Amino acid sequence: MAAEGHAPTSGEYIVHHLTHLQTGKPKGLVDFSVLNFDSMAFSLLLGMVGCFLLWKAARVATSGVPGRFQAAVEILYEMVESQAKGIVHSASSRRLVAPLALTVFVWIFLLNAMDLLPVDLLPLIWQGIYGAAGHDAEHAFLRVVPTADLSVTMGLSVGVLILCLIYNIKIKGLGGWVHELFAAPFGDHWALYPFNFAMQVVEFVAKTVSHGMRLFGNMYAGELIFLLIALLGGAFTLSLGGFALGLLHIVAGTVWAIFHILIITLQAFVFMMLTLVYVGQAHDSH
Repeated sequence: MAAEGHAPTSGEYIVHHLTHLQTGKPKGLVDFSVLNFDSMAFSLLLGMVGCFLLWKAARVATSGVPGRFQAAVEILYEMVESQAKGIVHSASSRRLVAPLALTVFVWIFLLNAMDLLPVDLLPLIWQGIYGAAGHDAEHAFLRVVPTADLSVTMGLSVGVLILCLIYNIKIKGLGGWVHELFAAPFGDHWALYPFNFAMQVVEFVAKTVSHGMRLFGNMYAGELIFLLIALLGGAFTLSLGGFALGLLHIVAGTVWAIFHILIITLQAFVFMMLTLVYVGQAHDSH
């Protein structure tokens, strides 16, 4: 984690934890040849965990007195279903959109919850595995919070955009949607077509970018705060000041972790609600 011969500085520690396990170094802001293996692996793993939990709840569901797990999933399902009914008014669309929204909420909640693990736990395990394989452990990078990776959150938001485009065409027809692109919001007149189309493009881009950036910004900030709190623990020494920093590390970490439970839940809920809102808007005609 640090240069050979000295302990890592605070900057080196943070930079190491914010570096991805990836195929290479990006050559610019957008480089599609670089893959973040850690984000992909944790996203796929937690996606399978979320699907398994929902499948397990459906399999063990009983019409009698439900257990705690079944009751929790039923409450979550009813919450998502009620929100979907209030936003997406097409019953046929809700048969796909409501389960999709539930999956999105569970998946993003699990991705966000990785932030609650001790920041050095999985990276140290990976360093041991990497070093045991004969590689330089100092270059064993690993980030464990996929939603603190902009490529993941923007990928999710682009997926929602594609779904919205599909429903625009499905509900309005290709011709009807293309006509709407040029006839709204200012009016159906040939002189207004360029302005209407420009506004429609700006609206789609703005919704997609803000959808992904909101989740990324909150989770990236939370990850940074956990790293700063971890530095307090690293400053522990057998002295009065060292004990004070160690105690502050425990107190601050506990308080922030408890508060962060609310943040990760709220961010999953907001992303799910915006997904429903954007899909619902695809059903509306201007």
